[in-house]
Amino acid sequence: MNAKPDERLMHDHAELGDLLNQVSAALEANDTMRTHTALDMFWARLAMHIRAEHLHLFPAILRSASRSRSDGGDQTLPPEEPENTIAELRDDHDFFMRELSQGIAITRSLLTNAEANTAEPLEAVNQKVAAVRARLVKHNQIEETGIYVWSSSLLRAVERSELAAEVQKELENLPPRFGVV
Repeated sequence: MNAKPDERLMHDHAELGDLLNQVSAALEANDTMRTHTALDMFWARLAMHIRAEHLHLFPAILRSASRSRSDGGDQTLPPEEPENTIAELRDDHDFFMRELSQGIAITRSLLTNAEANTAEPLEAVNQKVAAVRARLVKHNQIEETGIYVWSSSLLRAVERSELAAEVQKELENLPPRFGVV
């Protein structure tokens, strides 16, 4: 795929939204196995997305913003905005991974204990998923109207191309437990 990095990451947001909807549907059906499977896939895919941003997008934005300021370039971007925005996004990422890992632990324990009452633990997972979903709305808006736009405006064409390839590689790097060869 030769998409720009911002387009590829926005497309991934949509795919992640679909996966999150599958988690919610499994929770509504009170299906522990389906919930665990869908939650594990969502968690893994979100981790891949976050890894692409942390390893490639964020450093590229920070380098380009610094270069732009030192070259007297884009003066419309307040000096601390990229750093502050990225810090906020990283905080969100930590929240998502923490909540989802706790949800996975709950569903995994339910799967190993067939005698367990699932109603209360699945409600706890549902609350975690709802909290992630709510925070993701604002988070994705910040990315799609801020940092992704900056990747198009701050990075040079060759940097955008390299970033797109790096992002694509991370987004295709599904963990082996999902049986992808």
